[in-house]
Amino acid sequence: MTDQAVDTDGVRFSHDVAAETRFLGRTRELKELRADIERAGLDTLSGRKAPRARVLLIAGRPGSGRTTLGEELVRQVADRYPDGVLRARLSETDGARVPVERSVRELLDALEVPTPAGADEDDLVEALRTALAGRRTLLLLDDAADAEQVDALLPDNPDCLVIAISQGPLTGISDVRPCTLGGLDTKSAVELLSRIAGSVRITVDPRAAEGLAEQCQGQPAALVLAGGWLAARPKAAVADLARHLHAGADEGTVTGRALRLVHDELPAPAARILRLLSLAPAGLADPHTASALAGCSVSSARTTLDDFVSVGLLHAVETSPPQYEVPGCLHPLLKGLAEAHERPGELQLARARMLERTVRLLQSCRAITETDSPQAREKLLGMPRSLRFPSPRDAADWLRVRRPALLASARLAVADGTLDTLARRLMAQLVRAMVAHFGTQAAAGDLYGIHHLVLDVAERRRLPREQAAALLNLGDLDARTGRTADALARYRAALDAGRAANDPYATGRATESVGGAHLELGDFDRAADWFGRALAERLAQGERADAARLYGRIAAAHTYGGRYGEALRNWRAAVAGHRKNGDLAAQARALSELARVQEYAGRPEDSLRTCREAVEWARRAEDTRLQAALHLRLADTFDHLGDPTSAALHRSSAEQMLGEEAQEPGIDPKQEGSAYEIRGSLAED
Repeated sequence: MTDQAVDTDGVRFSHDVAAETRFLGRTRELKELRADIERAGLDTLSGRKAPRARVLLIAGRPGSGRTTLGEELVRQVADRYPDGVLRARLSETDGARVPVERSVRELLDALEVPTPAGADEDDLVEALRTALAGRRTLLLLDDAADAEQVDALLPDNPDCLVIAISQGPLTGISDVRPCTLGGLDTKSAVELLSRIAGSVRITVDPRAAEGLAEQCQGQPAALVLAGGWLAARPKAAVADLARHLHAGADEGTVTGRALRLVHDELPAPAARILRLLSLAPAGLADPHTASALAGCSVSSARTTLDDFVSVGLLHAVETSPPQYEVPGCLHPLLKGLAEAHERPGELQLARARMLERTVRLLQSCRAITETDSPQAREKLLGMPRSLRFPSPRDAADWLRVRRPALLASARLAVADGTLDTLARRLMAQLVRAMVAHFGTQAAAGDLYGIHHLVLDVAERRRLPREQAAALLNLGDLDARTGRTADALARYRAALDAGRAANDPYATGRATESVGGAHLELGDFDRAADWFGRALAERLAQGERADAARLYGRIAAAHTYGGRYGEALRNWRAAVAGHRKNGDLAAQARALSELARVQEYAGRPEDSLRTCREAVEWARRAEDTRLQAALHLRLADTFDHLGDPTSAALHRSSAEQMLGEEAQEPGIDPKQEGSAYEIRGSLAED
């Protein structure tokens, strides 16, 4: 009837079978749903314009083909909604409710609408409704757990349409008539069996085929498994399968019985992989996941996964690199099989192997971006070939495709409420890989979620050191996304947690961060005070490099506040500290800032001498860009002194240095920026 591959609530087929398996039946249901789109609502009948999007509800048990019907309806009416189709799954594989905040973020990402990493649920919902206000968009909300989830995602726009799929009614959403699914009609059910198992056996014994369809209660998931069982056994008769299913009629659902039949006749290694896929995060697996879970090779795992697709046990996700999805209706059944056949310790070990493999893949994913690091290259070469990525682009593609599963892995790692070593390593490597490939700004939403996972566990388990680390990371994200007041609150809480843990690193970092937040808020006196406290801690611990840097931060706060005398004193202390530490480039930068303050204070001659000294130290440090920036500063100073000739000479020197640097191997002149951009970077450095 259509070109839609049968998807029995998530079950699809391999490419070969999908070419022969098309959407079947449900003609009446489709007609009713399409008519419901045009039906006048209560608001329209009362003469008012509908304030919100129309909601169509497809209600049915998992395995009834409810998702397939929803996707077919989307296919038929999508051309009416030129702004596209948005999809969100509102339940986890274990049936747990997906938080509204996560669903909204995924939809906003699909719309390419940026949102602050720390925005709360109300702000996110408002952002989604604003984004959909002027669009004609179709939303498919699969496996909704309750009406509140759907209501939160419902656009305030009658030009949009929402198709919600749920197990039961969505009480609380007005003007919704459910389309409740039963089984397929007998003709469609037999046709489905025929297309999967082959037509010969169905034609030879049509009564047995009809009886099998009735035994499967017309449930597409059970029919797909039954057809796959027959397809894998060309000599078995339809009646044989019917007898097997009838023998266990009192044992659970028909889909469960069909799955057990398929499972029990698999080779032992394949049956074990199938059971252990119930541990796959978010129901998403790849060959590495299956390999780690079962302790087999990646190549054999890939072959087994493809075999599972061919009999309807998995859905092959069309991504690059490929992924496989455990159908939602099969996940709890596979979990039951795993618990029945595996000891708890074996399941725990399989989970640990999977998470450890994920950690190593994330390490490889990040290491391939560090092309200038000999240590990273050496570490990468020390990894097995199967864990290496051919190029940074391949690594980024893997990270993007596996993102939902990786975030689910992070949630799985702390699901038992602990932060063991493996969980800590997974969180750290996931954060580093995302920052390396996507950047902090682009990955901020995901990073925020990861750090919140750590914070929640740390607060429940009363782990002050981990609490301080999570608060610092969250504060940094708030600061980078312009939520400075929120960042300040995070840093203060991190300071308290660091003190409770007696962790000098956390307290020092939090103290300095509080100063940085005050500086950003324009409270220069408090900023200088907090930087001074951080300096005292660094001096007490003998951390000279950090102490020299903090002298500079104190000086910067005084400079912004117009207290040039204090600023000069602290910049001189910073210069002396960097000199003692042998950091020539830092010494040159501190001298350049000292020269800037001298100019602000009305001492241009002193500024010239200091700037020339800074140029000399930058030359010794072999920092060409810094030398160029300093020459530009000298040019500005000579302009102020009324010496355009000297100013022109220094500008010429700066441009020459930048031109020579751009011609060095590996330097792209388009990436270098202008000399004036270089000049502005000194204070940031």
